[in-house]
Amino acid sequence: MTEDLGFIHRFIPAAGRDHPSTLLLLHGTGGNEQDLIPLGEALLPGAAILSVRGKVLERGMPRFFRRFAEGVFDEEDLKFRTLELAQFIDAASRQYWFGANIIAVGYSNGANIAASMMLMCPPVLAGAVLFRAMVPFVPEASPDLTGKQVFLAGGRQDHIVPQASTVKLAEMLETAGAAVSLYWHDGGHELGQDDIAAAGRWMELFPVSR
Repeated sequence: MTEDLGFIHRFIPAAGRDHPSTLLLLHGTGGNEQDLIPLGEALLPGAAILSVRGKVLERGMPRFFRRFAEGVFDEEDLKFRTLELAQFIDAASRQYWFGANIIAVGYSNGANIAASMMLMCPPVLAGAVLFRAMVPFVPEASPDLTGKQVFLAGGRQDHIVPQASTVKLAEMLETAGAAVSLYWHDGGHELGQDDIAAAGRWMELFPVSR
């Protein structure tokens, strides 16, 4: 774990030097850079991992950007933090020598900033696994996400993220050119084993991920 480059983070090199992918792990509210490492290792064994801790605190709990209330985002802060995270990823890629095939794996708040990054900074990510994401903001113009791959998992009983917001996010990404795989977990906001299994099957088909 290190605070270099402006974010507390942990980097785990790829198991093999020729592994083409790096997983960017982005935790939910109250999490940290350790939380999603077992998930990342399960989804894509052998890949390099860059796991980041959010810099915003909400009642002492780390987040990646501020919000005014549940589901009501501070869009100005979100956009600032998205650009800040994108700059960190660029610096980290040069320090740790990983390539451009970066796949974000985010849960809840982490998934939301990953979605924001796809909308604001399309070149940064090759794809994303978004668990319990909602529309972060509506861009003035649709970005070009041609060739990007996204796995989006929502909860049918999720009382935090409305199904309509998950569907709208999928539609926004598809309109921008991304290939979106939408999966529905029968439970709520919590992450289920079925989510992980479905994401793992999707990851097996991700271009140049292995």
